[in-house]
Amino acid sequence: MFVVGFSTMALIIILSVFNGLEDLLRDLYGSFDPDIKIESVQGKSFTLETDFIQKINDTPGVNQVVFVIEDNAYVKYNKSEMVAVIKGVSSNYSNVNRLESKIVEGKLNFWNGNLPMAVVGQGIQYSLGVSTADEFSTLQVYYPKNLRSKSLNMSNAMTKMNLQVAGVFAIERQFDEKYIIVPITFASELFRYQNRVTSLEVSIAEGSDVLKVQATLKSLLGSDYKVQNADEQHAIILRTVKIEKLFVFITFIFIIGVSSINIFFSLSMLAIDKKKDIGMFFSMGATQRQVRSIFLAEGAIISLSGALVGLVLGLIIIILQQEVGLFRMGLQTSVIDYYPVELQWQDFIFTAGSITLITFLVSIRPAIMASKFSQVVHS
Repeated sequence: MFVVGFSTMALIIILSVFNGLEDLLRDLYGSFDPDIKIESVQGKSFTLETDFIQKINDTPGVNQVVFVIEDNAYVKYNKSEMVAVIKGVSSNYSNVNRLESKIVEGKLNFWNGNLPMAVVGQGIQYSLGVSTADEFSTLQVYYPKNLRSKSLNMSNAMTKMNLQVAGVFAIERQFDEKYIIVPITFASELFRYQNRVTSLEVSIAEGSDVLKVQATLKSLLGSDYKVQNADEQHAIILRTVKIEKLFVFITFIFIIGVSSINIFFSLSMLAIDKKKDIGMFFSMGATQRQVRSIFLAEGAIISLSGALVGLVLGLIIIILQQEVGLFRMGLQTSVIDYYPVELQWQDFIFTAGSITLITFLVSIRPAIMASKFSQVVHS
């Protein structure tokens, strides 16, 4: 009972940690990524047409559409330099994005009068030494005019534009060390995109079903465009977490299966020890089925008792972790201080069901062995 209970408790806790990590990833990515993202299947960009945008805006469930121009550029700030992703966004970006809650310095602002402003990731801030309080230093952004140009004059080969930094965001390393967000007019002029964009970020109206809106947009736009929801934009990472969770579940089920061998040997020894008593039962008219049911019930009592205790202890620890934070991550660079956990009742059901099934299977052989003692009595 102790082994089954401890294994059950450990399995429930670990599955809850994976659930918490999955939700944490969704929350982090949701601060930066849209509900639905539309990209061209062929090519890096596509032309905006009035009818095309009108179709998307008229789709039931669509709240707003943000125009995005995104490309790599060479960035310089004072004496520091690096390559970053410049993401130009339309003016309604601040209305539909949750990035404002992730601003750690300055503010989410893209214009200072007629002057464009940038919001950079915290990793870029560290690499370039950016200060939002420094009004005299500007972010210099370079983009090649013509890759085939052999001119040694940098002004002829590169487009150079300047802008100040308004704020710094901190989400996750993948974003913080990569993105600089600017007004779309700045990006359009820098990359010479004119009436083209690299993607459209669609915000869903409150209460609308994302999957239904996504399906409608897919049928509306056809096969020339890729329409992805939030999970599909990071499908590999989320799928990896699910696969790891599955393998952990399978591994612990094997551990519980091995520990259940104790139940097999215990019931086998019990059957041998109670051989005379079993014979007495048969002499009093007991059937083989009744004897088998006794040992199966014995195995069920052991497994269910251990599983119940393990589930209760696991539930208590998970609730304490959520409310108090018993176990810390122990990393200075971690996004949160404590391990994230989330209860999912299907984990409890699958765990309890798997343990019950395993212990039932290992109880069958001792029960059959005990029922065969009737032959010894009658002989």
